[in-house]
Amino acid sequence: MASAFKPRECKLCKQEGQSYGFFLRIEKDIDGHLVRVVEKGSPAEKAGLRDGDRVLRINGVFVDKEEHMQVVELIRKSGNSVTLLVLDGDSYEEAVKKQVDLKELGPSQKEPSLCDEKPRPMMNGGAQARTQPRLCYLVKEGSSFGFSLKTVQGKKGVYMTDITPQSVAMKAGILPEDHLIEVNGENVEDATHEQVVEKVRKSGSRIMFLLVDKETDKHHSEQNIKFKRETASLKLLPHQPRVVKIKKGSNGYGFYLRQGPEQKGQIIKDVDSGSPAEEAGLKTNDLVIAVNGECVDALDHDSVVEMIRKGGDQTSLLVVDKETDNIYRLAHFSPFLYYQSQELPNGSVTEAPAPTRLEASSLDTTEEVDHKPKLCRLIKGENSYGFHLNAVLGQPGTFIKEVQKGSPAQLARLEDDDIIIEVNGVNVLDEPYEKVVDRVQSSGNSVTLLVCGKKAYDYFQAKKMPIVSSMAEPLDAHPEPPKGTLVEAEHGSHAAKERAHSTASHSSSNSEDTQM
Repeated sequence: MASAFKPRECKLCKQEGQSYGFFLRIEKDIDGHLVRVVEKGSPAEKAGLRDGDRVLRINGVFVDKEEHMQVVELIRKSGNSVTLLVLDGDSYEEAVKKQVDLKELGPSQKEPSLCDEKPRPMMNGGAQARTQPRLCYLVKEGSSFGFSLKTVQGKKGVYMTDITPQSVAMKAGILPEDHLIEVNGENVEDATHEQVVEKVRKSGSRIMFLLVDKETDKHHSEQNIKFKRETASLKLLPHQPRVVKIKKGSNGYGFYLRQGPEQKGQIIKDVDSGSPAEEAGLKTNDLVIAVNGECVDALDHDSVVEMIRKGGDQTSLLVVDKETDNIYRLAHFSPFLYYQSQELPNGSVTEAPAPTRLEASSLDTTEEVDHKPKLCRLIKGENSYGFHLNAVLGQPGTFIKEVQKGSPAQLARLEDDDIIIEVNGVNVLDEPYEKVVDRVQSSGNSVTLLVCGKKAYDYFQAKKMPIVSSMAEPLDAHPEPPKGTLVEAEHGSHAAKERAHSTASHSSSNSEDTQM
């Protein structure tokens, strides 16, 4: 019965900044993800999309039963080219009526596509650029990443297959038939299937892949071209470096620069409240990668300080937080490569990419960057942490109540109605109230909580996105001292700043800690 229905495979290609030229909709009392308002002369029309088509697959992944926002997100993450398997409206409705398994339907004909045109020669005699290899970062949720590996008879290498819908792999941007080039920065093009599987297993819960899509892989193979890892696209990584541009105020930039552990790198410390550094988006524990466009990885403390001072009344810093640094180290890529690729908007201090034109009428335009959980480390005061736990029948999880003013809870940024996601790294969303209380009470004199505000929690639930600690800002390397020692710590901090003020013309050779 399924053979009576003829889906079409449509390959859409667009230029950077251009839209595909159609709307993706869900409509009342109509099944499926509908193609609407196909613009004349658009990539969608040229690829053969028609009004009323239903989208069955995106880049080989079956999406008919997926949430609308997830389908839209898959198209967005495809970049400037996407392959849609569609069925015309009448055929789709008849197939649903006859209870045909839509998963079994394959393409019957290949629609003409801009992607299939021969590359036009450019002024220098080269060909138009093809899709770059791309880095995909996966953090395991549960027992699986949501993909399988396969080899293909007659072809060298290992390939991606069986991408589970809504899995970690899909959200990371992995596509069926992707050719695996690197695992955690190590080239595996000549490795056997068993060797690659073993590398994946040894990676634990975090893994970084360098991948290339099917069409680009085919082109490189036919032309006998080797992939250059430095051309990799970094856009799919969940955290990115930030360019922070700061104009000096009357009291300087308002931060300290400190030599990192084991003489590795320069770290931002003690960003003054209300200072130019804070207003520009600089954060404590940021690692400095470049100053005014020049990489400083190999420079010592005094040299980096001098580079900043040479900038005069303003400076531009390329920085990464701890999570971003860990991601790039896993890939064996320098964050400076991202800076060189000019993918980062000038003056950007956020991790969210610039919004693109929406191609679906029902998209939620709220940016994820506004919805982040919080990691809070609490050190018990004289009597308690300074908050209560509560739970309400029919409402999700255990939540924070009655945060006391000046308490360890308030200092750690806990707020009333924050929902507890994790206690000391253990997810407690589905645990009973009594168990959560016991976990906190048995933690001793300190506890680390991953919490989420009610609006952010509802947002992630609507998106069907798991809340994990990697979404939150990383904790400082050293926790705040308990309340009983705050006065002493403040005096010590003040004295250190006074010393720095008196030696502003040079850094301390002992502490490698310089006020900027």
